[in-house]
Amino acid sequence: MKIAFLLHNAYAIGGTVRTTLNLAAALVEHGGHEVEIVSMSRHRANPRFAVDPRITLVPMVDTRADSEDTRLAAFGSPARDFPAAEKRHKQYTLLHDQRVREYLEEHCDADVVIGTRPGLNVYLALWGPKRALRIAQEHLRHDAHSKKLRAVLRRHYRSLDAVVTMTEADARVYRERMPLPGVGVRCVPNIVPSVPVPASDGTSKVIAAAGRLTPGKRFDLLLEAFAEVSARAPGWELRIYGAGGEDQRLLELVAALGLRGRARLMGAVAPIEPEFARASLVVSASDAESFGMTLVEAMRCGVPVVSTDAPLGPGEIITDGVDGRLVPVGDARALAAAMLDLIGDEAGRKEMSAAALESAHRYDPEPVVARYDTLFADLRASRHARAWQRFTARTANWARRKARSARGVSSDADGTPHGGRRRAGTQGAARPRLP
Repeated sequence: MKIAFLLHNAYAIGGTVRTTLNLAAALVEHGGHEVEIVSMSRHRANPRFAVDPRITLVPMVDTRADSEDTRLAAFGSPARDFPAAEKRHKQYTLLHDQRVREYLEEHCDADVVIGTRPGLNVYLALWGPKRALRIAQEHLRHDAHSKKLRAVLRRHYRSLDAVVTMTEADARVYRERMPLPGVGVRCVPNIVPSVPVPASDGTSKVIAAAGRLTPGKRFDLLLEAFAEVSARAPGWELRIYGAGGEDQRLLELVAALGLRGRARLMGAVAPIEPEFARASLVVSASDAESFGMTLVEAMRCGVPVVSTDAPLGPGEIITDGVDGRLVPVGDARALAAAMLDLIGDEAGRKEMSAAALESAHRYDPEPVVARYDTLFADLRASRHARAWQRFTARTANWARRKARSARGVSSDADGTPHGGRRRAGTQGAARPRLP
């Protein structure tokens, strides 16, 4: 089977790039599939992450300053089909619209096409080959999208075969808040491959944390909690790995809390696993997580994780009291107490380390590829049934619109009334098309 991924920029660094490359390589290695990654943009000669040589990389638009693409008129015009409500909209041009449409309608021979961000999923809904399975991957939570973008996605996702979320909790949210008749909504987690790093021996007095230095990651809360830990467990050190706009504010907070020399901002480091393996605890204080890659990466290194029970990932990754600890969101005291409990219980920490190593195997390539293969088979087998579900849903919406129109009540395209009389001359709702 041939599988194509639509990726924002395969030549850049980012979580979605890394997880897509992991999945693509696993589909080749463990699924026996042919894989192609279609990169919307190319800003440098070579990708920053290593790409499995068995994977075909297809760039759409070369955005380097000296490229011929940048001299085309369409490159200077904003995208019309990439949704304006998508936060990456300014990075897309009319040339992207044209090139992606040409690829999907004329050159794509894949059996499965997977989009990896909302705007690309809209491209897929508009132009994806109908003979292929068309799947939207959601690497962000439903609630992380703006209301305006969710309205766009609701309209376009109806024509796809499936929406895949990273957590089961997010899949439930999609099922409840974005009904998509005939569209399978499944959770398939990210692959987090093992790395050739010896597991932590749990003897260092180091607590590690990693992530983008942004407000939502709540490194300020972590520093506040660590101030209490440091006062009661002298000799322990906090190392924060990452880069972002919060670095100066966090440095000032370190000074204000009297943590200089004990709490350090280490900058961005890749790969992060060797640093986690030097720690005895890894902590996450995030307000929200779409998945929680760093949690699994820490567990891969045999390090117990203390995390806020943030929506939506940590609660599905960590079994509280077994392979890590979960504490309430925004509670610095609870965060500090959990760290202190584990610092004071070396035997318990070692048991948790072993459990974390075992638990992380859920994110091995083989079981995740098996879940995708099952998804592909289910979608192929249910195609006619799902087409009928879509048709009956459209028929029901058409009937409701017709009835409201007769009463002088206008409605949205999905049949949701929004009040007001039908204007004179407005035609009745179009009949639904057969599947």
